[in-house]
Amino acid sequence: MINTYIAQLVQYGLEKNLIEPGDRVWAANRMLSVLGLDRWQAPADVQSRPLEDILRDILDWAVANGRCEDGVASRDIMDTELMGILTPRPSQVRCLFWKRYAQSPQAATDWFYTFCQDTDYIRRYRIAKDVKWIAPTKYGDLDITINLSKPEKDPRAIAAAKSAPQNAYPACQLCAENEGYGGRLDHPARQNHRLIPLTLDGQDWFFQYSPYVYYNEHCIVLNSRHIPMRIDRSTFRKQMDFLRRFPHYFVGSNADLPIVGGSILSHDHFQGGRYTFAMERAPVETAVSFPGFDDIQAGIVKWPLSVLRIRGADPDRLVELADRILTAWRAYSDPAADILAQTGGEPHNTITPIARMRDEQFELDLVLRNNRTTPQYPLGLFHPHQELHHIKKENIGLIEVMGLAVLPARLKTELAVLADALVKGDDLRANETIAKHADWAEGLRKEYTFTADNALPILQQEVGKVFAQVLEHAGVYKRTAAGKEAFLRFVESVK
Repeated sequence: MINTYIAQLVQYGLEKNLIEPGDRVWAANRMLSVLGLDRWQAPADVQSRPLEDILRDILDWAVANGRCEDGVASRDIMDTELMGILTPRPSQVRCLFWKRYAQSPQAATDWFYTFCQDTDYIRRYRIAKDVKWIAPTKYGDLDITINLSKPEKDPRAIAAAKSAPQNAYPACQLCAENEGYGGRLDHPARQNHRLIPLTLDGQDWFFQYSPYVYYNEHCIVLNSRHIPMRIDRSTFRKQMDFLRRFPHYFVGSNADLPIVGGSILSHDHFQGGRYTFAMERAPVETAVSFPGFDDIQAGIVKWPLSVLRIRGADPDRLVELADRILTAWRAYSDPAADILAQTGGEPHNTITPIARMRDEQFELDLVLRNNRTTPQYPLGLFHPHQELHHIKKENIGLIEVMGLAVLPARLKTELAVLADALVKGDDLRANETIAKHADWAEGLRKEYTFTADNALPILQQEVGKVFAQVLEHAGVYKRTAAGKEAFLRFVESVK
């Protein structure tokens, strides 16, 4: 049957226009080399099948015949090498991208997004297994996802990774050197990965899609150099340049400090895409102004984190104002509001910036962040507090800031077990799998009557409320009268 499987994979490449008919024998022979075979005979009739099924059957054959170890990483390395045979060279992909860009930016990204799925760089069948739902909250509908493809990260491990020696090749999973890389057990194979070069603020950058696709057309824009995250004036200029190039996408950056940054602080990058997050839908609830910027609309957003929204027709003016706000915030302390710019020489204040086009104007959301820790909150004063860690303890990065929870894979099983235990009236603390949720769930028992039909939906909606609390904990100015007054004190300090 391996002859049939190879023929089906080659046929898939032809159907997706990844190879030409004249490449058929060449592609099959390349696959023979990967599989340790020296001959192949094309079957008379080749039926089209889903890519997932074809690759699974090839890998099962390879494992059974000693060509591949039976583990996720080993199987991924082999199937990526096979898909790399069907993936056009980077120069060809870039030519096709810019040819479509000449029609329109959207035509180019539409094609490239589909291409990345067809080459299996974005594994559609894995993304489809992620658990997703919408949770109504006082801040609007929040997106909740249970991520089944990446392990949960401890904030301290992320901070340690930023300062760790960089001896590996590629230095990280964002580096441009990943394009075409064969992979190893601790680093994914990327023979089917392609990058589009960009110039942002006069520097060499690249555009790609995320293989994990947390939202529609989830893209990553990465520095050509492996340098740490840094939010500064150039960050805002790069964002404006990106919007000029791709006005149908938003582009945002994680903050550049541990705890309040994303999971990769060692490589300067943005994330973007075509998706409307809850934060974008949130209205401005308090208009503010900044001296000398009468042409810029500004206000405080109704959102659990502390967000200043500025918008105007001239992107250079937004850059100027954003830089002033950032400069002021870096040095700003307000002990009465628990905000200290630094302790012991360690800086704490930074910004998570998100840029978009709206009604033909440039819009920039500046989310104020502070990464200070205290004896009571050793993982972060403005970080999910201990009582919420049973749901979320990982850094609140860009995606969460905007209102999309990326929750750890363990919750899929834990919520199902918890729902069953609530229906049966079991002792929640006696089950090791769900004991961490006992305090939370016992409170819910007082509010709801759980049945087999409603238990899991209730838990999902309550998880959404917990995520709203997570975001409130991450907000430097609390949504109280005192918090608003303190927020306005900062606004008035910007000169």
